[in-house]
This record gives sequence, C-alpha cells and structure tokens, in this order.
Amino acid sequence: MKKNSFVEGAVIATTAVIITKILGMLYVIPFYNIIGSQGGALYSYAYNIYAIFLGISSAGIPTAISKMISEYNTLGLQEAKYRTFKIGKRIIGYISVAGFLVMFLFAEFMARAIIGDMSGGNSIADVAFVIRCVSFAILVIPYLSVTKGYIQGHSIVGPSSVGNILEQIVRIFIILSGSFIVYKVLSLSLTLAVGIAVSGAFFGGLTAYFYLRRKMKQNRETLGIQEYEKKDAITNRDIVMKILGYSVPFIVINIATNIYNFMDMVLIIRGLNILGFPATDVEFIQSAITTWSSKICMIISSFSMGMSVSLIPNIVSSCVKKNWKELNHKINKAYQIILIISIPCAVGLCILSEPVWRIFYGMSEYGPKVLSIMVVGAVFANLYGTTFNIIMSLNKFKTVYLSVFIGFAMNGLLDIPLMLLFDKIGIPAYWGATVATMTGYTISMGIATHDLRKNHKISYKSTLSMLCKIAVPTMAMIVVLTVFNTFFTLDVSSIVNAIITIAANTVLGGLTYVLIAYKMKLFDDIFGRDYLKKMMKKLTFGKVSLKD
Repeated sequence: MKKNSFVEGAVIATTAVIITKILGMLYVIPFYNIIGSQGGALYSYAYNIYAIFLGISSAGIPTAISKMISEYNTLGLQEAKYRTFKIGKRIIGYISVAGFLVMFLFAEFMARAIIGDMSGGNSIADVAFVIRCVSFAILVIPYLSVTKGYIQGHSIVGPSSVGNILEQIVRIFIILSGSFIVYKVLSLSLTLAVGIAVSGAFFGGLTAYFYLRRKMKQNRETLGIQEYEKKDAITNRDIVMKILGYSVPFIVINIATNIYNFMDMVLIIRGLNILGFPATDVEFIQSAITTWSSKICMIISSFSMGMSVSLIPNIVSSCVKKNWKELNHKINKAYQIILIISIPCAVGLCILSEPVWRIFYGMSEYGPKVLSIMVVGAVFANLYGTTFNIIMSLNKFKTVYLSVFIGFAMNGLLDIPLMLLFDKIGIPAYWGATVATMTGYTISMGIATHDLRKNHKISYKSTLSMLCKIAVPTMAMIVVLTVFNTFFTLDVSSIVNAIITIAANTVLGGLTYVLIAYKMKLFDDIFGRDYLKKMMKKLTFGKVSLKD
C-alpha cells in the first residue's frame, strides 16, 4: 500500500467508481429484460428504502472514521488512531443490527407508505417482501464502509477502489444469475426473482469486506494495526463523542439526499395520479426517475463519489496544518475536475437519450424524456455532493443543517406544483420533479458556498474562469453533434442502429471536446502537465509521451 496525492487519489478513486458504475449501468440491460417494467418498479421500491437505511447506518460513521484517522495520523497519535477504528466498529455494529430489525419488522408499513391506495401494479405484500430481502445487507455494508474509512484516512485509496469493483462484480452476478434462474428457468414468481436480486448487495458486500480485511492483515505496519503499550492522552469517551459529532452531519446529508429520491418517488406517484396517468405508467415513470435513469447517470455521479474519497482526508489534513492557501487550491481543484468531465458527459447523454434508453431498456414513450432531464440533474448532484463533503470536512455543521433543510423543504414544496405547471404549459409533467430537486440542490449549495467564502475566504474565481473556458469545447461539441445528427439519422428502434448512433456521436463529440480542451490547455491547468505525462505513459505502456 502506498499513499496517494490529492489529484492522484481523486483520479484512482474516480476511475474505480467509474468502472463500478459502468458495470452497474451494463447489468441493467439483461436484468431489465428479465424482470420487465413491473419488476423494475418493485426493485426500485426496495432500493430506495434500502438507500435511506444504509445512509443512516453507514454514511456518517465511516466518513467520520476517515476524518479522524487522517487527523490523528497527521498529529502522530497512532494508538488513538487504531483505537478509534475499534470503537467505530463497535458503534456501527449496534446501529447495523438496529437498522436491520427496523427495516425487516416494519417492511409492510414502509410498503404501504410508498404505494398507498394505488392498485393495478405491485401489491403491498410484494414490496414488503423485497424490502425484507435487501435488509440483510444492512448487517454487512456498514462494517465494510468503516474498514474503507480506516484505509482511506491514511490517504490510501487503492484497496478500497479494488474492493468496490469486487463488490459490484459479485453483486451483479447474484442479480443476473439469481433472477434468471428463479424467473426464467424455474418459472417462479417475479417477486421472488426481485427478492433474490436485491440480496446481491449482501453477498457483494461480504466478499469485499473479506478482501479488505485480508489487505489490512498484509499491511499491518503501514496502517498501524497493532496493540500499543502506551496509550495516547485521548479517552474512549473523547473518541466516541468525536465520532458521533463528526458522523451526525454526514448522516443528515446522506439521509436528505436519499429522502430527495424517496420524496420524489412518493410525490411523483401522487402527482401523476392527480393528472390521471394510468397506474402502470405511474410506476414506470417513477422507477425511471428514481432508479433506471439514475443507473445510466451513474457515469456522471461517479465523479463526485470518487472525489470524496480523496477530498475528505486531504481537506482535514490541510485544516489541521492550518494551510488555508492549500485548502483554497484543493476546493477549487475538486470543482474543476468535476466540471471538466461531468458537463460533456451530461451533454452527450442528453443528446443521445433515445438510443441510450433503447439499448438499456427498449423502446419507450417516457424513458428518453426522463433521461434527458435526469442527466442535467446529475451534474447538480455532483456539485452538491462535493460541496457538502467540503463543508462537513471543515466541521461547518450549522451550515450543513441550515442549507440541507432549506433545500429539502424547497424540493418538497415545488414537486407537485411544478408537475402541474409543466403539464399545463405542455412540458412533460414528470420533469417538474427533477427541476424541483435541482432547485433544492442549487439553494443548498448557494448557502454553503457563501459560508465558505465569508468565513474561510474561499475564492471561486479560478473555478468560474474554468467554467467559462469549459463552455467553449462544450458548445463546439453541441454544434458538431447537432449538424452531424441533422444529416446522419438512423432508426434507433433497431438496436444495431442505436449502437452505431451512440458510437459515432461518442467518437465525434468526444474528440471535438478533448482536442479543443487540450489545445486550450484546460487539462494542464487542472491536472498538471507532469501528472498528464505520467498518466499517458501508463495508459499507452510507454509508447506515447506528451511534449512539453
């Protein structure tokens, strides 16, 4: 194991997350063909509930552990560092068991809260069954997350990144093989097939956990895993209070993010019912927004996830050293890395929403329209996630609560009114839910970034300047692809034509964006010339080198 610099760690972690998310995107093609739209809706119900409970049980404490490990490591408190890890595991154990019991025992109540009195689709018993199936993952994933947090707190991102990929591979294997055998081979119920599929989270997490435990045993000295004779002057009570103090804001932000999705799910169902949509269309649209479009948007949201792995310990380290110039540099660098990659990805997916949806889920009246707005929302979610990783790393807890709850309230208040307004003026009604979420994200980010600028003198001039520069290759890509698709059109109802359309647009649009951005030296400004040369050498096995 070796420590990684901020940019290097961000690139490694983001690359691993991208690989994981690409796998997560690709498996839904055969999976959706196995279970269909009704099974897809059932799957999304279970996972949206699971995400909330996972946020409660594993979002806060593992991240708090990562912060504290980085802090104690910087201060040379090796014994306190390892004791923090052991105490964190004990706390997460209690929370995991409690979360599992609540989720398992109150599954029917949750199912009733989701679908209400709606009839003609999945039943309350079906939803309750799959919620119980996925609840077992709550017993494993939090332990896995704490282990990752300990390793990442040392600014070591490699093992956790490999663990993420391994977890995803095992999970996908269970999802596809389990659902196919149960539903297609044995001809058992769709509900059972989806129940087996959601249990993949348990087996994937267990595999990754055993892998990381093995890596930790092999690197005990590097990670400071040993019993120390001399105890640091930090009590167990101090550690527990610090873990709780650090974790609560992370739990709040994670729950709020998942409640955004859950609230959208419930309000979309209610709003579309008000507008008279049939139950089958309502279930399809809500699952398309909360689950299936999100699967495709993972390629965009992965940048924020990967960034947080490197960002949190690095920001904590800068804070402990009181190096405010370095802190300002890292914050702006984080935003710039996200913007230069996620914006062209979102634009490309928006343009290609119809053929992309065709490949993943087949032809659909609503799917491509949902996807075209969701990819825009994914960019906002990226910036939102990064912003709150920053302010929570700086212990700006009051700002966290204020900004999250104001944004959350605005999202809830605007959901149905915007859906009704959009329907009245001829815009797809379900776009209103996504626009409401983006509005909530924007308000939350505005409050948070204002606080950083006011109290920490963080300047965003370099990021705003970079955003203006990124607009140039982005607009060029839009123009090139618009002209290309005007003269080169294929019927994307054919999967072969859809693949050709996506490939041609990706190559042409990608080359346009990368070449112009390279000529403008945008990559040099963000990643640094030396690191770009190093990456090019690795990617081409030393056969291609960048000139100075």
